[in-house]
Amino acid sequence: MIGKKNVVFGFLFLVLTAALGPYMIVKMMPDVAKAGAEKQAAVGRLQALRENNFEENLTPLTVDKIAHANTDGILALNKLASSEGIVDGVKAGPHAHGNLESLLNIAAGIVLCFIAVTRIFKQIISWIFIIGTVLHSGMLYLLNFGMEWAGMLLPLGPPLVLLGLLLMGIAAAMGFRGEVVRD
Repeated sequence: MIGKKNVVFGFLFLVLTAALGPYMIVKMMPDVAKAGAEKQAAVGRLQALRENNFEENLTPLTVDKIAHANTDGILALNKLASSEGIVDGVKAGPHAHGNLESLLNIAAGIVLCFIAVTRIFKQIISWIFIIGTVLHSGMLYLLNFGMEWAGMLLPLGPPLVLLGLLLMGIAAAMGFRGEVVRD
């Protein structure tokens, strides 16, 4: 069963990419919460200053002190946006794409069991899905964890996944059966 490797790979890769969810909650969200608290303190101070006509402890603030408070607020907002951006990058990149491509491999592996075409054609389709997934969401995974070299291979993955879908469509049109096919 040529599609078996895609099903096995799909489930194992799904574990890896789905594990990013708990990782983000445990390792990344505390940074976002801390940045959010810092933003709230800095922006809250600015709001209080404005409501009090830029006085603090009944003393008018100098232009320098107002500028410093404003800068603190801007930097706190930027820190929050940056920390949220890191989490969003993992969610939108390796987590979402990895989960989807894992399920795509599982589906492709199952469908390959019902297609009667040459073994080599089925093998090519099978390996294209696996290699495409590794070069797309696998490289996104590595890239998000600081392995910059993965960015060079990343552009190769999406075209391979699309090629796999095209070849799967052609194979299904040529030889889809309603029962498991012995290779």
